[in-house]
Amino acid sequence: MEKGYLHQIHPVLPVKNVLAALFFYVNKLGFDIAFADDDKDPKYAGIRRDDIEIHLQWHDEAEWELTVDRPMLRIVTQHIDSLFEEYKTKDVFHKDTSLKETPWGTKEFSFYDIYKNGLTFYTSVS
Repeated sequence: MEKGYLHQIHPVLPVKNVLAALFFYVNKLGFDIAFADDDKDPKYAGIRRDDIEIHLQWHDEAEWELTVDRPMLRIVTQHIDSLFEEYKTKDVFHKDTSLKETPWGTKEFSFYDIYKNGLTFYTSVS
């Protein structure tokens, strides 16, 4: 019998409005819509760019009143300088977003989506 092999991961991010989240990821970050459970008022959808897929799931407004840490995704990236320049023109960064080398051997930048889910894009420099 062959050993089990982990092939991919599709993280699910909580969002208040799936259509608004789709607009952000498609128009600001260059993702494509992979699927949606409804064309007009989706509650669950997937987006894809290159080799990654992220799922977006609607959560009731009342759930956002709780002080809960939002997910932070670390996305391995090729051509990090080009991606940083692309996103810099899309008005998605906060004032302190920068591309930097870290003490743990990566070059990376981070920002939040419209629902405060963290996105870090990085590449190894060692």
